[in-house]
Amino acid sequence: MKTIITYGTFDLIHAGHIHLLRRAKEMGDYLIVGISTDEFNKLKNKEAYHSFEDRKLILEAIRYVDHVIPEYSWNQKISDVKEYHADLFVMGDDWKGHFDFLKEYCKVIYLPRTEGISTTSIKNHMNNKW
Repeated sequence: MKTIITYGTFDLIHAGHIHLLRRAKEMGDYLIVGISTDEFNKLKNKEAYHSFEDRKLILEAIRYVDHVIPEYSWNQKISDVKEYHADLFVMGDDWKGHFDFLKEYCKVIYLPRTEGISTTSIKNHMNNKW
């Protein structure tokens, strides 16, 4: 069995998220998604619209996702890769190079993002509408 792991905030789920999750799942048999806890988001000066529990519930309902885990810090990725015996770490290509340190433990792939959509652009659009 080939295990894939990815991470993100996954706030305001959109088509770009679904495309990334689908492509990640197509690379193996079991997809684990780490999502930032509310506390971790605060440390990153990020604010999610949905709570951790709601984002977890939404991700668990997506057919490509097999398991959702909380992400508490930047430093837990190595231990998660080891604990879950991940064969492949997948992230969007806007993070290219940031997680190359994981190549010692698994294969690392940066997937192209879906053109023209991001959580930031959605939030900016909504803020400008009001």
